Amino acid sequence: MSRIEALLWSIALPGFGQLLNGRYVKGILLISLEFLINLKSHLNGAIVTSFHGDIPTVEPTCMEWLMFYPCVYMFGIWDAYKDAGEELNPNTVFPFAFGAFFGTVGVVFSKGFLGAVWLGLIGIGVGVIIGIGLFTILRKR
Repeated sequence: MSRIEALLWSIALPGFGQLLNGRYVKGILLISLEFLINLKSHLNGAIVTSFHGDIPTVEPTCMEWLMFYPCVYMFGIWDAYKDAGEELNPNTVFPFAFGAFFGTVGVVFSKGFLGAVWLGLIGIGVGVIIGIGLFTILRKR
């Protein structure tokens, strides 16, 4: 299986890439964590209201649980990508780690701004871009 295939399956649902890589315990654990965090944080309701542009009604979202989501999500993607092929450059973790960090920061500061869903997604995007930049700089050395 290719790294891109594992990455895309993990984007669809954290844990799917691990199942494809034959890491069944890790995959089931990540899928279980994703469902637990999704249920406890009421993420699906936040996604629906955010996509409708009704950010102020996303208040029932439990931010304490939602702050775990970017880290679990990005860890699942990185782990599937890492295990899908031969050994990687150790700096390959930067886009995933920065994406998790900035996604969590986006969720923390989302109250009353763009909402947890949009600011979390923007944070992940910014973190991945910064991580790719840092990886590129370090690779050239």
